[in-house]
Amino acid sequence: MVILVTGATGTVGRCVVEQLVSAGAKVRALTRRPDSAAMPPSVEVVAGDLEKPESLTRVFAGVDRMYLLAAGATWQVLSRARQADVRQVVLLSSATAGFDGVGSDGDLGGQFHRRAEREVEGSGLEWTHLRPGMFASNLLDWAEAIRIEAVVKAPYDAARQSPVHELDIAAVATTALLSDGHQGKIYTLTGPEALTKTEQVAAIAGAIRRDIRFEELAPEQWREHVRDAMPPFVADWLLRLWAHTMTTPEPVLPTVQRILGRPPRTLATWAADHAAHFQAAP
Repeated sequence: MVILVTGATGTVGRCVVEQLVSAGAKVRALTRRPDSAAMPPSVEVVAGDLEKPESLTRVFAGVDRMYLLAAGATWQVLSRARQADVRQVVLLSSATAGFDGVGSDGDLGGQFHRRAEREVEGSGLEWTHLRPGMFASNLLDWAEAIRIEAVVKAPYDAARQSPVHELDIAAVATTALLSDGHQGKIYTLTGPEALTKTEQVAAIAGAIRRDIRFEELAPEQWREHVRDAMPPFVADWLLRLWAHTMTTPEPVLPTVQRILGRPPRTLATWAADHAAHFQAAP
């Protein structure tokens, strides 16, 4: 049995590959840049692009199951998978797929991910949807400012989110790919704590043993602060999400515990795992 991992060099995809390999699975890793993929020796690395389904003609041969990123061409990808007798798909979606109020505009939000979910559900394949909330890895956006100035500037300090470690997302994906009982399930994944931005900064500060100052900006100040770093529609979407979680914090759900039989990793653990990104050069 071959398991195809799409987005194999991404934050979660790489972890899925490594965990499948550790479990003894035969893995085929799909990436747009196979020459720089740096995969374990046992992994078959293949070139292809989910946004260009015509590049996937030979990717699905012999594949039984796959881990799939939501993409603009999801339906065409699924059609090719079905024609090649792929049996099961585990889709990386988003928690915003379950809440149209936040994810209402374009590719970042719930409409995009829910559309991909519906396409998977109508594909004829067995399916499982993973809906992570806030990725802890989003905090890598703060890394440069922490290294250089030991300061984080952001709006809506009181917005509470439940950062989830990419290793836990990958572990749930791996479990769904390797064991039965997950077909037709939607798993919303969170970390174990709903934290303010000050609390998120404190977790990083503890990991690198350095004081980090948090400076709260007004939304328009922050928009100007990140003007060169992200498109305006991304900034708008984030501001709406954070404003929403001021009054309605992201939930802390038992999903990871229930599926993996252990608690999800804390943000402090994630920060320790990624401490090198935040540490100033000696």
